[in-house]
Amino acid sequence: MFRQQGGIRLKAVFVGAGSMAEAIIAGALKSGALQADHTYVTNKANDARLRQLAEEFGVQAGYEAGAALQDADIIVLAMKPKDAEAGLESIRSFIHEKSVVISLLAGVSIDFMEETIGKPCAIIRSMPNTSAAVGKSATAIALNQFVTDKQHKSALHLFSAIGTAITVDEAQMDAVTAVSGSGPAYFYYIAEAIQQAGEELGLDHETAKELLIQTLLGAASMLSKNDGQAAALRKAITSPGGTTEAALRTFDEFRVKQAIAAGVKEAAVQSKRLGDAYIH
Repeated sequence: MFRQQGGIRLKAVFVGAGSMAEAIIAGALKSGALQADHTYVTNKANDARLRQLAEEFGVQAGYEAGAALQDADIIVLAMKPKDAEAGLESIRSFIHEKSVVISLLAGVSIDFMEETIGKPCAIIRSMPNTSAAVGKSATAIALNQFVTDKQHKSALHLFSAIGTAITVDEAQMDAVTAVSGSGPAYFYYIAEAIQQAGEELGLDHETAKELLIQTLLGAASMLSKNDGQAAALRKAITSPGGTTEAALRTFDEFRVKQAIAAGVKEAAVQSKRLGDAYIH
């Protein structure tokens, strides 16, 4: 049974040890959703990476994961999407009807995982982002028919420990990947440009960085308190003939909004391409 509450320690095995696995582990350990001595990490061939995670977080790590998998409350698939089939086949014998498999793999469908596992079990397809490491992930999950109400609530509780979590239909997961899965990188990209411009205008590096970070935090807080009304907030600080209007006019001349929208849509298309390429 997938357990999270009542003081019972959740036993988790991460199959894959990349940046997303690390982010989930860091956030879940910090929040108390997972405990280091009940968390096991394995990967295909990178022993140095396993040692790093073991030393940094105190988790168990290694290649002999059979016993841990057999006894796990959750099995988290965190390998690269292109390794999904081989990864699932390598652990298939350890999965049983009470197993709960949580996938972090972009583009890999529930149907494919069910077919590869070849036996009934609960499968939860998720799309968190790397802000999980600081407890600020936006995570969406989709469920197969074997996920019970209790398992569903427990999964939401686990992902809520590293940010916010919502349930969506699986058909929406490519859009989720494009908006929130890749989303932090879009803001980092914009932040790079703003800080660079600030430095070119004469601000020193640290001053530009401090002003930028606080501005981002403030804008995010304002959005959260105003029901996400970005357009209304933008208009409220755009005075006719003012500095903000001048900047936004330039952005419009360069079609920045259209470029961002096109990029997000392309990310959704790429998510589908990844699934099609790696699982057929």
